[in-house]
Amino acid sequence: MKVAIYTLGCKVNQYETQAMEQELTRRGHALVDFEETADAYIINTCSVTAVSDKKSRQMIRRARKRNPHAVVSACGCYVQTHTQEAASLGIDLIAGTGDRMAFLDLLEQAAAEHVPMQLVDDAFKRRQFEVLPAGGMAARTRAMLKVEDGCVNFCTYCIIPYARGGVRSLPMEIAVAQTKQLHREGYREIVITGIEISSYGHDFKDGTTLIDLLEAVSEAAGDMRLRLGSLEPRTITEDFCQRACKLPRLCPHFHLSMQSGCDATLKRMNRKYDTARFYESVRLLRAYFDHPAITTDLITGFPGETEEEFSQTLAFIEKCAFADMHVFPYSIRPGTPAAKMAQVPGPVKDERAHRAGEVAAKMHRAYLADCVGHTYPVLFEQSSDGKSRGHAPNYMEVEVAQDGLHNQVLPVTITGVENDILWGEVRE
Repeated sequence: MKVAIYTLGCKVNQYETQAMEQELTRRGHALVDFEETADAYIINTCSVTAVSDKKSRQMIRRARKRNPHAVVSACGCYVQTHTQEAASLGIDLIAGTGDRMAFLDLLEQAAAEHVPMQLVDDAFKRRQFEVLPAGGMAARTRAMLKVEDGCVNFCTYCIIPYARGGVRSLPMEIAVAQTKQLHREGYREIVITGIEISSYGHDFKDGTTLIDLLEAVSEAAGDMRLRLGSLEPRTITEDFCQRACKLPRLCPHFHLSMQSGCDATLKRMNRKYDTARFYESVRLLRAYFDHPAITTDLITGFPGETEEEFSQTLAFIEKCAFADMHVFPYSIRPGTPAAKMAQVPGPVKDERAHRAGEVAAKMHRAYLADCVGHTYPVLFEQSSDGKSRGHAPNYMEVEVAQDGLHNQVLPVTITGVENDILWGEVRE
């Protein structure tokens, strides 16, 4: 049958979608664009914010409208945490965030029998990591390797622990085997991803941590680059940096999840660090890596945030001198403790996001300017109209006036910056 998939949310959802695509193709089904008429639709939903819930519902309705006779199915965080609400939308098959292969079995069954089905468990009762095929789409140069699922941080603004359950880690020997397979398939870069990769190994209860995994994967990766997903700041220790800086193809791009630069706000968020510990991570990375790109996320207008607290955040982000930032106003996530706190007015949240965004843009421009004159091995991912574009190890975009470089890694000397893109020349 013809199957169309629409994915919302994070890299983990993207990873799980491509794993389902591989399995559907293996089973003989044809993948079609979501805008086409299909026999079955899969919406891989997100629930990180109320807006994500709304988008998930919209895509479910769109699939039903596109082909009223198709099997419409939904999986992911929204249907895991809002199962009954999702059922009211007339979905044929509802599955949560676990057992993707069983979900595809039921999809085939639903298509054959036209009987509504559900596959939603208690996420907190999961104990085993679901091993899925690693990789990316055929045209991609970068593959994702999911090594962890679940989170037990229980930040006051976040519903994800309820959607994903406790920490489960991919056994290291399987991570190594999947890495070797990706190398054989010709990928040039692996992104280490998960719901909270800093928690990797906690469930093994034998002292295994993320850096142990990175060393093993690096040895198996051959000439592939390794890139890390979002990190909890406390991951960055002296030992981590001493060992990580010795990995020859680990990209010096570190996304440290910050959310606020004010200690009082971090405490209300139930984050497990303060600004002093966060800055220690920044200092260590700059001590051990040459010109690393340190990036972060920032929530403005979190419940109870005063103008003074926001001013502290602005001063702190300038002190950190981030290479790039994701800035967004706080969005109420019903069902979380923060939703019951005293809310900051919407216009204030937006205005603070704008001010923080201006600071972030200034820091980003400064980081790009500092890249001029450096030579980076660039992985080219797009090539057309006499130009090729890709990413340096620090994840900055690089463009050269040369065609036909797709999926090659070549040294590029940066000569200038234009519209947040680094321009350069390929060295002979």
